[in-house]
Amino acid sequence: MSEEKQTSPSTQNPDPGAAKPRGPEPLTKAPLAYENPAFLNSPDGRLIRIVSEFMEPLARFRREKIQDTVVFFGSARFRGKEEADHELELLENTGSTQPAPSEEQPAKPTEIASGEATELQRKRAIAAVEMARYYEDARRLAGMLTRWTSELHSTRHRFVVASGGGPGIMEAANRGAWEAGGKTIGMNIHLPFEQNPNPYITPSLNFEFHYFFMRKLWFAYLAKGLVVFPGGFGTLDEMFELLTLAQTKKVSKKITVVLYGSAYWKQVFNLDVLVDKGAISPKDIELFEWADTPEQAFEILRKGLTENYLVPEATAAAEHAFQEVMPGATLEDFLGPDMSRYSR
Repeated sequence: MSEEKQTSPSTQNPDPGAAKPRGPEPLTKAPLAYENPAFLNSPDGRLIRIVSEFMEPLARFRREKIQDTVVFFGSARFRGKEEADHELELLENTGSTQPAPSEEQPAKPTEIASGEATELQRKRAIAAVEMARYYEDARRLAGMLTRWTSELHSTRHRFVVASGGGPGIMEAANRGAWEAGGKTIGMNIHLPFEQNPNPYITPSLNFEFHYFFMRKLWFAYLAKGLVVFPGGFGTLDEMFELLTLAQTKKVSKKITVVLYGSAYWKQVFNLDVLVDKGAISPKDIELFEWADTPEQAFEILRKGLTENYLVPEATAAAEHAFQEVMPGATLEDFLGPDMSRYSR
């Protein structure tokens, strides 16, 4: 018996009527990693989001020629009393556009007179008038500072008014700078409830941050001056963060710090107790100065910014120019100690 020759399926003649196997569908191009929203918004993309909140503002500050800032902190919950006798209104939360519940609103004069107002509403009515005054003071101070800086001879914008970008004192600061014709910065924060940047921010300097710590970095990074108006948790947090950086020498530059509204702040905290208990050094009290009028605050800022920055910068520029003419010599060698002091 002869062996039957076996053939493999691959060598057999295909059935011409059989259906051909289907291949995979054509693929579209995958998105570039930096254009993939699913990745960028995932936990794995967090580092990129953090770096973006540093690099994107940095690029804009460079493009807008912003050299440094004076930061205004203060309550976001109160609106100013407008010239048209707009009713004072307490906002629901920091940065919110919604009003607080009626039982938390400042009482109207008629409600106080009729006895309808609660104790909380009566206290809020008194506080609302006070806070409206702080709004107008912040507005005036920002205007005074902006007009002064507009007269400085510089190729870059100096000591630009910056705020958290929301309502209340932040709006007042941006508004005062806007009314004086200057650039002004708003660094808003993305919060769970509805909020909007105030309309007085320079559009190209309107920022919104997701990360609080990146927003705080930018508050500190450019600041040469700080004015702290009455406020709540957020104001206290931001103020003490910058004071701690100065106290611990984590910022090498000198920041002129003004606490505005001494009566308010001295009720909120007693720093003398911290000194008495040894929690802080007596010299830590010198990290800031008190002010109760826009004029007083402006003079403190102007003096600090001039002595810490404008005079040293002018002296360095003069000495650099002198070195080009007389290498190895100094202005003091040429003018003598008395005259060189006046050149500063």
